[in-house]
Amino acid sequence: MTEEEKRKHRCCFTGHRPEKLNMSEFEVKKLLEKAIDDAINDGFTTFISGGARGVDLYAAEIVIEKRKNNPDIKLIMAIPHPDFEKRWNPDDRLLYDYAIKNADLVKLINDHYFKGCYQIRNIWMVDRSSRVIAVYNGTAGGTRNTVDYAHSKEIKIVFVVNI
Repeated sequence: MTEEEKRKHRCCFTGHRPEKLNMSEFEVKKLLEKAIDDAINDGFTTFISGGARGVDLYAAEIVIEKRKNNPDIKLIMAIPHPDFEKRWNPDDRLLYDYAIKNADLVKLINDHYFKGCYQIRNIWMVDRSSRVIAVYNGTAGGTRNTVDYAHSKEIKIVFVVNI
């Protein structure tokens, strides 16, 4: 299968960290689960998560659960730099470790931290996907940049909710 053919079956996520969400974790996860189910029904089998706290890890957790009933489902964790999670609280690090341990592929995008390394990770994810599932509240930041980039590349964006 060529890279372009693989891309047709890949979907990535973008969204805010918990402190920028105006919904509970439970509510966001329910909406993400529906968007993931819709993507699976549309033929998507590989999902790419950037591993950030909030939406990225919620989505990774849901994909891992979906894979239990469908072995064709794959999870790629696109990590922006080494030690990305080191300053997080223990609960967030536990979920991150769970996602990394259960991913089909862990891709380290940059070998060190630098300004812009998160956007490079986001571009990497979008460039390998034909759908972006976004939890976006309209504010400036990485999620907006990712949505704008996907739009510029004419990648379909599914807005889970405009919070």
